[in-house]
Amino acid sequence: MTEARIENVIIVGSGPAGYTAALYTSRADLEPLEFEGFLWGGLLQQTTDVENYPGFPDGILGPELMQKMRDQAERFGTRFVTEDVTRIELSKDGGLHRVYAGDAEYRTRALILAMGAEPKKLGVPGEEELAARGVSYCATCDAAFFRNRRTIVVGGGDTAMEDAIFLSKFASKVTIVHRRDEFRASQIMLDRARATENIELLTPYVVERFEDGGDGQLGRAVLRNVETGEQEALEIDGAFVAIGHRPNSQLVEGQLELDANGFVLTEGNSTRTGVPGVFAAGDLVDHTYRQAVTAAGSGCQAALDAEWYLRDTPPDVDRVEAGAERAASS
Repeated sequence: MTEARIENVIIVGSGPAGYTAALYTSRADLEPLEFEGFLWGGLLQQTTDVENYPGFPDGILGPELMQKMRDQAERFGTRFVTEDVTRIELSKDGGLHRVYAGDAEYRTRALILAMGAEPKKLGVPGEEELAARGVSYCATCDAAFFRNRRTIVVGGGDTAMEDAIFLSKFASKVTIVHRRDEFRASQIMLDRARATENIELLTPYVVERFEDGGDGQLGRAVLRNVETGEQEALEIDGAFVAIGHRPNSQLVEGQLELDANGFVLTEGNSTRTGVPGVFAAGDLVDHTYRQAVTAAGSGCQAALDAEWYLRDTPPDVDRVEAGAERAASS
C-alpha cells in the first residue's frame, strides 16, 4: 500500500482519451491520478504529422499534440504516475477498486480505463523500421500524405476494403494484397473495391518484407505467392496494414464483459461498464472509428460519467475504514 489516501478517480492509460478524461476530472476538482505508462501518449507518440485534429489548421506533430494535452491536464491539477499498471482488482459491488503498479497499491472510488488498442502487425522484416516512414496502420489518418503515390493495403476484411476505397481518392494506385483468393469482406464492400478504377486485387500473396528505397522511406514490398512460393518486388510509396486491432484489455479480462475481439463493452451510449464506478473510453471500446478526436470525446464522456457517479454515490464510510484497517495490518 502506497498510502492511506483513497482517490476519487484513477485513470489508467494516456493518449487522447486518458488525457481528456484527466482534463475534465481535474477541472471538476476531483484531483485525478493518471497512470500514463512508460510509453505515455498512446499511438500518436509514434506518428509524425497529424492534420485531422481540430484546432490545428497547419497540422501538428503527434508527440507535440500529446505533450500539449498532458500539459493542459497537469495545469488543472492532474497527478501523473509514469509507470505501467501491472494489475487491477475491481470491486463488483461498487466498493473501492484497486490498481497496482509493481508492489504499490492504489485505491479509488471511480476508475476510468483508457488503455487503448494496438494495431495488429505483420511481423515482417522492415515493418518496425519503416513505421511512419511509409508503413501505416490508419488510412484515414495518413492517406493525404500519399497523393498521387503507389500504395498497397494488406488485408481481406471490410476494414481493408474501406481503407483501400478511402485511399483511392488520393493515391494513383492501390493494390489490395491478400493471402487467399476468397475475402472475409462483405460482398458489398468487395464489389465497391472492385468497381473502383485505381484499385487492384492481388491474391494469393503475403508480404515477406518491406525495404527502404534508399532515402530512409519505404521503397518496395517483397511479396510471396503462397501457392507457388515465387517472390516479386512491388515498387510502392506507402503500405497500409489493415488486419485488425487488439485492445489492451488484458488487465480487466474476466472482470468486465468483453466482446469476441476483446473490446470492453459499455452500457448504451455511455462509458459505464457492468461494474459500478468503472468506465471505459477511447480505442479500448471503439472498434469502428479509432480516431484521436473520437477518443478525446470518449474521454470527456468518461470523465462526466465518473463525476456524476461520484456525485450520486456517497462514499461508504464503514467500508472505507475497514479497508484502511486491512491495509494497515498487511
